[in-house]
Amino acid sequence: MVNRNDVAHRAGVSVAVVSYVLNDGPRPVSDTSRQKVLRAIEELDYRPNRVASALRSRRTWSIGLVVPDNSNPFFAQLAHAIEDDAFSRGYSLLLGNASGDRAREQNYLETFQDRRVDGLIVVSNRPSAELARNYDAAVPLVVVSDHSVAGLPSVSTVKADNSGGARNATEHLVRHGHRRIACLLGPRDSAPAIERHAGWKQALGDAGLDAAADLVRWTTFTRSAGHLSAVDLLSGANPPSAVFAATDHQAFGVLRAAADLGLRVPDDVAVIGFDGIAEADYSVPRLATVKQPVTDIAARAVELLLRDRRDTVGVHEVFPLTLLARGSCGCPDPRSTSSGQTVAATAVG
Repeated sequence: MVNRNDVAHRAGVSVAVVSYVLNDGPRPVSDTSRQKVLRAIEELDYRPNRVASALRSRRTWSIGLVVPDNSNPFFAQLAHAIEDDAFSRGYSLLLGNASGDRAREQNYLETFQDRRVDGLIVVSNRPSAELARNYDAAVPLVVVSDHSVAGLPSVSTVKADNSGGARNATEHLVRHGHRRIACLLGPRDSAPAIERHAGWKQALGDAGLDAAADLVRWTTFTRSAGHLSAVDLLSGANPPSAVFAATDHQAFGVLRAAADLGLRVPDDVAVIGFDGIAEADYSVPRLATVKQPVTDIAARAVELLLRDRRDTVGVHEVFPLTLLARGSCGCPDPRSTSSGQTVAATAVG
């Protein structure tokens, strides 16, 4: 088997220099020497012993990611973006799907920590105080979607401006002339759902409209829940003329409900979702949605996870969102070319 001595001999450098190149430190290596080592590695088809390297460096070059439900297109998109960014930095990603089960989420946390991953990213809709009870502070942690990580001052958080995005969506529906706007949300203990409810309520209050309790449905972030809730709302004695859904997943359920009830979108009921998943561009009409900057959120989460471990104070960042006004809210639907590319979409900040 080819070893580091062989690589060093072929490159004409010391074994220590080969080690510095493979481990990206701890000492700098000149570009000339680095290129010699990389060329020798390629010529000899050398594959480092990652297990031995991990034991020496105390790094596994792996990151654990736990998501609430990877069947949800938004979480699948976010996981893919995190994996891409981690891979570009030389890290492998271990994915755990909690499937909405808190015990399962805890199990993944413990399993990844036992495997000594170099860091954990947890995308969680539950109160993050529960994370503190299952977390080993020796493993860096970044939480996506919540900013209140109680008892964990060193933990960084990354999230979208849930309240602001919901407020903008509701204000947009008000500008279309709607006065009775329903709100579909997730579980009552979900931080994003609570914040999106607050944004919807604020927008109605600012417009002098009633955020009536009968317009709100606390449910789950699924298409079926969106469908059932919308059927209930739209078939009532005093149905809303517009619906803001806390996720695109739920909004697709609303579109299906409208069709089942013989209602036209947006003429009889306008719909705006939240997340900006790719599928929103393929419904009929196209789904208006509040788009999250998934790539930026993913890159920042990985960056914060891998920052200098001597930084003991957590960083908390909120990303602004963009409202994509499309056919389902009453705006002109963007056209597509013969290749399927969108020609003109209306974006409202």
